[in-house]
Amino acid sequence: MQNPVVTPAEAVEREPVFSYQGRVWRRFWRNPMTIAGVLGLVFLVLLSFVGPLFYPVNPIQPHLTAVLQPPSAQFPLGTDGLGRDELARLMVGGQSSLIVGFAAAIVAMAFGTVYGMVAALSNKWLDSLLMRIVDILLSIPSLFVLLFLDSVFQPSVLLMVFIIASTSWLGVARLVRAEVLSIKTRTYVEAAQSIGAGTWRIMRIYLIPNFLGTVLVAVTFGIADAIITVATLSFLGLGLPPPAPNWGGDLATAMSYMYQNSWWLIYPPGLAILLAELSINFLGDALRQAFDTRL
Repeated sequence: MQNPVVTPAEAVEREPVFSYQGRVWRRFWRNPMTIAGVLGLVFLVLLSFVGPLFYPVNPIQPHLTAVLQPPSAQFPLGTDGLGRDELARLMVGGQSSLIVGFAAAIVAMAFGTVYGMVAALSNKWLDSLLMRIVDILLSIPSLFVLLFLDSVFQPSVLLMVFIIASTSWLGVARLVRAEVLSIKTRTYVEAAQSIGAGTWRIMRIYLIPNFLGTVLVAVTFGIADAIITVATLSFLGLGLPPPAPNWGGDLATAMSYMYQNSWWLIYPPGLAILLAELSINFLGDALRQAFDTRL
């Protein structure tokens, strides 16, 4: 019995055909960095939001008889200089860090996308005016803006989201504007305009799907930057007010005991910040490679 001969044309016809979104999705999940990033991020989310349900210890409750205790059965990650449980503080502190990071990136993406699209689709003088505003704001050091807003208002999670988003949307706006200016001159967009397609239809069908990948990649890296910014402000004493736990604030407190060999105060929050940064950057790189049609 002879095997049937398959011509090259038939072989091509038998290959599964995927849409652009399907190809992006397949490339994303086949990337080893995706698996590493997802595993790291899932671990941090479970640690921060599910962990306190199984380890219901008050993170601000001092134990005066157990000050600076190393890890033990009673305190798995030891205690700080006030006798507070480090594991409980690591878990609860991760909530504020992750919430602020993701929320600030989403707000920056939403506002920056709308702003950039309005600028790109407006007439020349309005586009120039809107982008000059962005250029002026970008010329101001972001750290100065963060320190100024943080010193004027009472620190809170909502304020931290607003402060970080207020400086992060500028880059998104410039990116979206550049993408829209490039896309709207393509033949299929001009053809849609010639047959009477409205602005909203062109935005929904032609513009947003074509620049969404670029924005998602930028926002993913923005989440990592926001988490670092929260940790930096807290490390400088300008973040969430004590005794509220957060990774940056706990790391700053640990530096006071660095010469007392209290390693359990430094490594857990530091490694948590490092893991969050690596995981999100892995996902950002995987998204960038998935959307890159040249790969």
